[in-house]
Formats: sequence, C-alpha cells, structure tokens
Amino acid sequence: MASTGGVPAGSALAGQARGGTPGAALAELLAGNRRFVSGQPVHGHDVTAAAATASGDQQPYAVVLGCIDSRVPLEAIFDQTFGSICVIRTGGHVLDRAVLGSIEYVVEVLGVPLVMVLGHERCGAVQATVDALRTGRRPPGSLAHLVDRIAPAVAEVGVDDPQVLPVAVRRHVARTVTTLRADPRLAPPVTAGRVAVTGALYDLATGEVALLDPPGR
Repeated sequence: MASTGGVPAGSALAGQARGGTPGAALAELLAGNRRFVSGQPVHGHDVTAAAATASGDQQPYAVVLGCIDSRVPLEAIFDQTFGSICVIRTGGHVLDRAVLGSIEYVVEVLGVPLVMVLGHERCGAVQATVDALRTGRRPPGSLAHLVDRIAPAVAEVGVDDPQVLPVAVRRHVARTVTTLRADPRLAPPVTAGRVAVTGALYDLATGEVALLDPPGR
C-alpha cells in the first residue's frame, strides 16, 4: 500500500497528512484560486498528471460541494491537479443522501480535513426557486426537489426584496454549511477541530472565491 509520511494511503489519516489542518487545506485552496485569478495556474490537467496519480491511492485534502453551472469548473478555479480535491456538484449545491454519504466517506475514510460549500453569483437554481415562489407555480419533475430545498433560503430573504437573488444565494450557502456541520457523522470531527466546514462564493466576472464565514464549528 502506498503511504504518505508513514501514513497508509486510503486510511482516515491520509487526507490529514496531505492537507494538514483544516486551515492549511483552506489556505491551499485559496492560494490556488489566487493563481487562477492572476492567470498563473501551475496545473494544466494534462494526461501525465493523471498517470502519475493512478498508481497510488487517492489522498485529497479537501472536498468541494458546488453547483453544476458550466462556468464554475471547480478543479480549474482552485488550480488543483489530479488527486488533490474531491468534487461534488448538484444544482444549487443541494444536499441529498448521496451527497451527504459521499462527504461522510471522504472525511471518515480518506481523512479530508476541509469541506467547502461553494455558491456562485446569478445561480440559475436559486433564480428558479425565486420564480417559483413568486408565481406560486412549482416546477414539474425532479426540478421541484431542488426548488423545495432552496426555498427556505429564499423565504428568509423575502421574494419581494429587490436583492433577493444575490442575498438568497449567500443565505443558501450558509444554510448548507449549517446542515453539514450538524450532520451526525460530521459533527464530532468538526467539534474536535479535525474538520472544518466553510462556505464561499464564486464571482463569475472576476473568478475570485470569497469566504462567506470563517471555517469551524
């Protein structure tokens, strides 16, 4: 089995060894975003990088839950290469059992010390929720599930607020972070300080990622 600094790869300590503390993992993500914004990324995502990581077990240091928006490719905006981060994307970064189970897995089994929830400006899923609440028309099919999960954030802001979309985007990120921190499997390592869950927002115009709250409990 491959190892990292004496820690078996694939064990619950592998991610801790790779990323160190939650703060170190967050600093690495944000440093990558600064390289991306400045036009000086170091990772080109070429096939040689994929081959280099294929022979060993994965040792990511963070998991990022983001939206499916095609303008927000998570590995690119954080300038991360193969094997660095786990990525989960759903419409409006909505949580379900599969998403929660995936996050629990990378925290418990891979030892990832950082969970980031990344929203973005002008989110279509949040806009669809605003439209549904304003008109009273619930969308058909499974899109209704996304709307139902985002609706509490929109309701907290108020559909008549002229800034409902940008404020609800941030509110929905905050609610998602709160839900993850309270998850029965995630709460103990978060409370112990081994894992941090934080929220952030991606600016479509500049490419910058801004933290919405400090990581932690």
